[in-house]
Amino acid sequence: MGWRQIIITGRAKLDLKMNYLVVRKDTTTKIHISEIDILVIESLQVSITTALIQELSKNKVKVIFCDETYSPFCEVTSYYGKYNSPLMLKNQINWKKENKLKVWTEIIRQKIKNQKELLCEYGKEEYMLLEGYLLDLKKGDSTNREGHAAKVYFNALFGKDFTRNLDNGINSALNYGYSLILSSFNREICLNGYLTELGIFHDNQFNFYNLSSDLMEPFRPIIDKIVININIGTFGREEKLKLMDVFMSPIKIGNRTYELRNAISIYCKGVFQAIESGNLEYMVKCEL
Repeated sequence: MGWRQIIITGRAKLDLKMNYLVVRKDTTTKIHISEIDILVIESLQVSITTALIQELSKNKVKVIFCDETYSPFCEVTSYYGKYNSPLMLKNQINWKKENKLKVWTEIIRQKIKNQKELLCEYGKEEYMLLEGYLLDLKKGDSTNREGHAAKVYFNALFGKDFTRNLDNGINSALNYGYSLILSSFNREICLNGYLTELGIFHDNQFNFYNLSSDLMEPFRPIIDKIVININIGTFGREEKLKLMDVFMSPIKIGNRTYELRNAISIYCKGVFQAIESGNLEYMVKCEL
């Protein structure tokens, strides 16, 4: 797996030559495909060859296309991520409801815990309310502690008047960052042979990434922290580049620290083992 995050802006032509991504602009740049982890095509003035798309997909490079507002719009996902994908899909369809409830409860527990830790880091006394929500958490989050925690959490971080449906720079940055993390979960789910459409809790008929939306929940505070540190007024190219650094974020699992992309891989495998077996001990705890 590569380690470089590449963003293509402006007018450019992308093609393949001898296992290299060739970027043709005023000057020509070559990057070996084995070095690339994520390729973001931000401009609508970019052309790309099908040969390059195929080779990027074979090498598990995540390719993200942006729309006219420079926001992530779609991505390239291989049909077949694992040799026994039909078996994994059959298992996914037959996941037990009880196992899904237990796993979803643990996902929400980790999400609220990471939100609480971020509030503590920034000296926000509201963290005590989130501690209470953790104690009140029921199986499947039947009392919606997640929703109550989210309101307290975002108001503490961004002000009492802040809501997630406002059209402002902060929400634009959050949405952009969340979409980057979502793309990493999409890739990992496909690599494990599962479908992103079939979720644990999320079940929106218009959402192609229900399972990804489930699994990424505990990782959202990573983006929240970056947005806080950027101190966004308007959301532009410089802020997007800073958000791309999220893939290098250190995540602690047990006594070891991993970069985000590796932590996501370990975390997803644990979730899948837990939901297949019903044993929550397989789930790893990620400290952000």
